[in-house]
Amino acid sequence: MTEKIRLVVVAALVIVLMASCDPTKKYEKEQKEAIQNYLNDHPELEFELKGSGLYYLDIIVGSGMAAAIHDTAYVMYKGTFLDGSKLDENYDDNDTLIFPIGEGYTILGFDEGITYMNEGGKAMFLMPSQLAFGNFNYYMPAYTPVVYEAELAKIVPSGAK
Repeated sequence: MTEKIRLVVVAALVIVLMASCDPTKKYEKEQKEAIQNYLNDHPELEFELKGSGLYYLDIIVGSGMAAAIHDTAYVMYKGTFLDGSKLDENYDDNDTLIFPIGEGYTILGFDEGITYMNEGGKAMFLMPSQLAFGNFNYYMPAYTPVVYEAELAKIVPSGAK
């Protein structure tokens, strides 16, 4: 009987140790700290935290049509890492990004951010990794938050030609 109790205790300890070795919580904490440091370093940027975790900021409120799911958006953008280094942009070649909103053609945070804009508007999106490029070291290191600045040049309503 004592041997069975010892095995159960050892098994429980192994499970606890394995669970505590999970680096996910550490990376999530570091990402939250990085985002908070960015916000603290840029107090002039008054982002609104959305329910999804996206931080949204209107730079210029557009006066045109509001973006909606399934509409086609024409967007100019610049993406950076939190340290300001360039990730991606289409200003260099003036190649407008054209995509149907909410249909999975862009990263989640970009798609969501566009839905808060009106045609002619300019906004910033601060995205935690789960709304950007994920947590799995594919396109960039896991748990990497990013910032995008987007200009919504044109909206074509869904069904319009």
